[in-house]
Amino acid sequence: MSQYDPLIDSVAARLGNGLRRLGLKVTTAESCTGGGISEAITRVSGSSGWFETGFVTYANSSKVRLLGVTEEDLANHGAVSEQVVRAMAEGALQAADADLAVAVSGVAGPEGGTPEKPVGTVWFAWAIRGRGVFAQCKRLQGSRKEVRAHTVLKALEGLVIEVERALAARSS
Repeated sequence: MSQYDPLIDSVAARLGNGLRRLGLKVTTAESCTGGGISEAITRVSGSSGWFETGFVTYANSSKVRLLGVTEEDLANHGAVSEQVVRAMAEGALQAADADLAVAVSGVAGPEGGTPEKPVGTVWFAWAIRGRGVFAQCKRLQGSRKEVRAHTVLKALEGLVIEVERALAARSS
């Protein structure tokens, strides 16, 4: 069990509660987490009410085929880049016909890092239907397992922020 699991469970439950209250659907586009975000979301009872589809696009070819990432963006910027995670989030949002999407692509390690993109570099993107895409890069520390767990947590926290903004707007 990861040190992050209780916190991940708590954030996933908050996300699910907010999505249920708003009647919204969420989707995921995951590379370095290999389905971990989707797994955390579906740990919550009733998650079929707000989660139908997730994409694990570990290989670049699957990012192109399933999410519409361009070969040009992959060649010019690499899979671990703002351009690619933005395209992943937008592609997932459309393909899953969801209201919110999160995408992640990173270098979990222990190999694969470069001076420009060291181990622990993770790009996140959150897409909200009708509101656009927000992207952010984080440099995470720790083992492969810790980088992946922290990525899942950060991805869920970003979704919760958007859902709680929507709930606040609805009640004002």
